[in-house]
Amino acid sequence: MPVLARRSWLALAAAAGLFTCIQASASLPAELQAKVDKSKAKLVALAADPAMVAAVKEANAKGDPGMSNGKWVDLPDTDPFIQTLLKTKTSRQIADWEAKDDTINKLVLRDHKGNLVAASVRPLIWNNVARPVFAQAIKGQAWAAEEVKPDPSTQVPSVQLSAPVLDGGKPIGVLHSAVTAK
Repeated sequence: MPVLARRSWLALAAAAGLFTCIQASASLPAELQAKVDKSKAKLVALAADPAMVAAVKEANAKGDPGMSNGKWVDLPDTDPFIQTLLKTKTSRQIADWEAKDDTINKLVLRDHKGNLVAASVRPLIWNNVARPVFAQAIKGQAWAAEEVKPDPSTQVPSVQLSAPVLDGGKPIGVLHSAVTAK
């Protein structure tokens, strides 16, 4: 076999091996998958809570508050805008749910455009419309990642999951969580 053809074949074989490794690392251990499935079902129920639906409907009606990811990142944790948002009735309810469930390490509620409505912790970004955790759930189905990664907000190794907030069967927002991978 000519040297160039052998190199191409080796590169192709290496890439195939890497792809197989990436695929293998994407599946969750059975125990963790069961935990994710249970949390996903619970998240669907929480997303259907009338208070969550009402909070998202209100945020959707208000429209854009003039916040961007760049502005959000630049604000210190002590900023009144952040403190007010994290102390709303909805954020307190979400934080209470999180505190009662040691399998999750955050809960974040978003409107139909991916903007933050309420949260148990300060999320890393204000708007996550382009992220799979939002993009999948806003289509109307609960979603869970197939891999463990450090959560961007908490840095805890986690599996991301989300559920649509539905109004009359129509997705109007997303409730996003992270299952701690222990």
